[in-house]
Amino acid sequence: MKKLMKKKHIINLVNLAMSFWMLGACSDGFLEVDPKGLALEDNYYRNAEEAYNGLVAAYDPLGWAGTYVNKTFPLNAVSDDFHCGGGGATDNNHVQVWDKFTVTPVEGPQNELWRKGYSGIFRANMLIEKLPDVNMDENLKSRFMAEAKFLRAYYYFDLIRFFKNIPLILNPLSTANIFTVEQAERGVVFKAIEDDLLAAIPDLPSTIDLATEAGRATEGAGRALLGKVYLEQDKFDDAAGQFAEVNGTPGGTSQYGYRLMDNYADLFKLENEFNEESIFEISHNSTSNQGWDGYGSTEGNVLAILVAPRTYVIKDKDAGAPTFVSGWSFNTVTESLVNAFVQGGVYDPRYTATIANIDSLEQAGVVSYEHAFENTGYFLAKFAGREENKSTGTGAMELNFPTNEYEIRLADTYLLEAEAIVRGSGGEGNARAQALLDAVRARVGLGSIPATFDNIFAERRLELAGEGHRWFDLIRTGKAEAVLGSKGFVKGKHEYLPIPQNEIDFDGALIKQDPAYQ
Repeated sequence: MKKLMKKKHIINLVNLAMSFWMLGACSDGFLEVDPKGLALEDNYYRNAEEAYNGLVAAYDPLGWAGTYVNKTFPLNAVSDDFHCGGGGATDNNHVQVWDKFTVTPVEGPQNELWRKGYSGIFRANMLIEKLPDVNMDENLKSRFMAEAKFLRAYYYFDLIRFFKNIPLILNPLSTANIFTVEQAERGVVFKAIEDDLLAAIPDLPSTIDLATEAGRATEGAGRALLGKVYLEQDKFDDAAGQFAEVNGTPGGTSQYGYRLMDNYADLFKLENEFNEESIFEISHNSTSNQGWDGYGSTEGNVLAILVAPRTYVIKDKDAGAPTFVSGWSFNTVTESLVNAFVQGGVYDPRYTATIANIDSLEQAGVVSYEHAFENTGYFLAKFAGREENKSTGTGAMELNFPTNEYEIRLADTYLLEAEAIVRGSGGEGNARAQALLDAVRARVGLGSIPATFDNIFAERRLELAGEGHRWFDLIRTGKAEAVLGSKGFVKGKHEYLPIPQNEIDFDGALIKQDPAYQ
């Protein structure tokens, strides 16, 4: 079995035979269906190989980055840790407007995030419907079903956090039903997510062969995601229970083999993909060799070129400057985040692995770079593309960086369990919450601090900076207004994105706009 998220060839037949799976990419709305594809789709899923192709197709949207929206980039921009940046005030304007809280139903990142989520859901739905009748090994079938339900839950969890009210579609849509889809209550959507994960977890593998299956969902990933779903709803004790299963003894090795990596900086080195701290990882590669004629379908990580300094040139090659490629200067780091890394006049040990102070290097004559829009001199070092990681293939270098992204890693779940404990029945001062927080800090040589909610929240900001968690943390904990009000955040409106206008306009659709954006 090929490494699931590293190969491009696997879905060509699936895309041809099941053309309606691509409706998420249609310009007129995600419910548009080409009826010609239905007869061809009925002839598919005859055996395990075709079921596997369908499973890979369901994983595929995880790494999509149409209009450069790969989820992490806009999530960083809208938080207090990063500016949008780029070449000017309208460069990647769909992200600029979210960063400035001037997003409208017409302009914003919501089109790509909606398309990505529902494309994944439609693919998972098709596999879930077809699998029972596929002639294949029953154990393997159960695993495929579990992975499909995990993925459906994952996509819905993203969507319900991005949008206030969304359609809940749990079966493939027929042409007779495409005009009857309505939005569901948020509680109904959360219940469906929980149901999928509870059904999936028993049949997901506890471990996988990283040589052949890296990137696939595991039991640990299922429990970690379920813990996040519970925490999002303030079900603190339920969340803590799931995270405890994932985390095991703080600082040790869990039942699933997870442990904190010894060196924090090693987490972000290309050679350490799918390491022991990784619970669920979005894989990228340089082998698709995508060119500019189809940048939205690249399997590379566009974040690498987005966040690297613009017109970056190393002038003194012996001074040890970062080997960044010349990029586009998006997600420039805010002074607020830089200052958060300074405690008592001393930089947090995670600072140098997270942030590159290019301005100081320029002042020293080591490098030069363009002071682009919202330049602060500070750049996201974790993901900035490096010369040694550039693609050597025939595609566009900018589109084919192989750097993976962590969707869930162990330090994340340590801190979430600690939060769930202190906000739930465990309360502040709980010994396990303290041990979890201490383990994250001890990994980078920091001493113990009390396991209060505020300390845990602050620790998440530093530990996970630039990995796309800060915005969700601010919204989930109700801190967004206090932190982002000066940027234009309005409570009761900006917690969610507007429904894409093309979905509202789609003929016959019953989808209604969030009243806050009407």
